[in-house]
Amino acid sequence: MEHATDDESAAVLKAVGRQIKLWRERAGLRQSELGEAVGYGEEQVSSVERGRRVPRPEFLDRADAALGADGIIAAMKKDVAEARYPKKVRDLARLEAAAVEFGAYSNHNMPGLLQTEEYTRALFEMRRPGYSADEIDRQVEARMGRQEIFGRAGTTLTFVLEEVILRRPLGGRHVLRRQLEHMGAVGELRNVEIQVMPTEREDHAGMGGQIQVLKLGDGSTVGYTEAQLASYLISDPKELQILELRYGIIRSQALTPRESMAFIEKALGET
Repeated sequence: MEHATDDESAAVLKAVGRQIKLWRERAGLRQSELGEAVGYGEEQVSSVERGRRVPRPEFLDRADAALGADGIIAAMKKDVAEARYPKKVRDLARLEAAAVEFGAYSNHNMPGLLQTEEYTRALFEMRRPGYSADEIDRQVEARMGRQEIFGRAGTTLTFVLEEVILRRPLGGRHVLRRQLEHMGAVGELRNVEIQVMPTEREDHAGMGGQIQVLKLGDGSTVGYTEAQLASYLISDPKELQILELRYGIIRSQALTPRESMAFIEKALGET
């Protein structure tokens, strides 16, 4: 179960909760009885019915079967899946779904699309002020869900990341090792190119911070960046021109994709 936080999510979850309550009452079950049937506590069932918590897919499947809803409750999984994600993640995921090219330069931690679940969880667990366990689960699930983009035909993804990212053991050496192994596997995909920016480079076009550039199917381009407490979409043509110029130079200054895969393999051997 997860906590919902924004108005759009809350409206969806209240509607789902009302449906579950109606089906439960129609079946003549108390909340505790439904909870026992689906393997959840009475309080959790109550929170779902009030739209306070996001039901997991297995909860909806089990409730559908227990209440004889003939697939009506289970069919809500798609709507609930979108409501589970924080709004800024939903907005970014929609852009990524429309992208034919995605480029990202990262300067301090692994790009979100390349992260393993363990690495992502470690990042959110070290946030200050601290997140609740429910919020950490929600953020991790949202980030993992975005990685569906790798299997989407017609989308090319390029990444440039600083060498220090391959060295910093966020979450521990075992987490970093599995992260490097994952990068090696993703880097073999035909639609993905990963490049490493060595720390020793004397000339570097990325000193302004991280960059994300998305070219959409309609021919338009959008930039995206995150700061400490905010995220920004960039659509002004002049600003986009600057971002694209910088990203292109960054790629030319980094190791080639083949050199980078060898570099990652070497870093893995040293971890």
